[in-house]
Amino acid sequence: MNTRFSCVGCGGCCTDHHVPLTLVEATQWAADGGTVIVLTEAFLSNGYGVPQEQLTHATRRSTLVNSGSAHAHVAITFAAYNVGRCRNLDAQNLCRIYERRPLVCRIYPMEINPHIPLRPETKGCPPESWEQGPDMIVGNTLVDMQLMALIEQSRQADRDEIAAKQSICQLLGIRTTALKGNGFVAYLPDMNAFAAAIEQVTGGAGPVVSEQGWVFHVAGQEVTDTLNLAGAEVADSEPLSYLFIPLQAA
Repeated sequence: MNTRFSCVGCGGCCTDHHVPLTLVEATQWAADGGTVIVLTEAFLSNGYGVPQEQLTHATRRSTLVNSGSAHAHVAITFAAYNVGRCRNLDAQNLCRIYERRPLVCRIYPMEINPHIPLRPETKGCPPESWEQGPDMIVGNTLVDMQLMALIEQSRQADRDEIAAKQSICQLLGIRTTALKGNGFVAYLPDMNAFAAAIEQVTGGAGPVVSEQGWVFHVAGQEVTDTLNLAGAEVADSEPLSYLFIPLQAA
């Protein structure tokens, strides 16, 4: 079955969506007065926390860190913090920064993760969006070459920027992560400190080296026991500077 798509300008995708940003986009978002949320998730170096078929993609967009006596791969996402309508959406549902809108906005409604198929029913677009426009997917193959290039650009940015994101997190004191598939850890850093950390890391100062490893915050005793057995450090108190968002029942 082929998938067609044409934006009808409903503004649904611009409401209550935290949009992943590249480093340049995150810098601009903060400079414009917006808020950036930092999301962290990780898996152990032995693969615990990620399905085998997703290991290559997950590893490419993460960086190796210490947690207790264990090693883990942490993925860090900087995203535009949008609660309600995007700050750049006008009364007519038009984007005020359309010409420089984030890369992920240009890619929508396609998924960046190659292991997540496009499901129209999970998107905020009305039915008529999927009833008009050119073919986007034929069979199971994405046929929009421009969209394919943007997706690869986004994936490459994830790979290229992960070390810098790790350094920025170190400067901000961010070192707690969820286990991939178990939840997310979300931070809302001070934007002045965030901008200063980006400037320090991208301005030629080089990576930030810290002796402090990462700490896992997870849901479920079995997960906690598995991480402890592996030697990973697990949070034993309620968070003060971040929010833990579980993806499964404890």
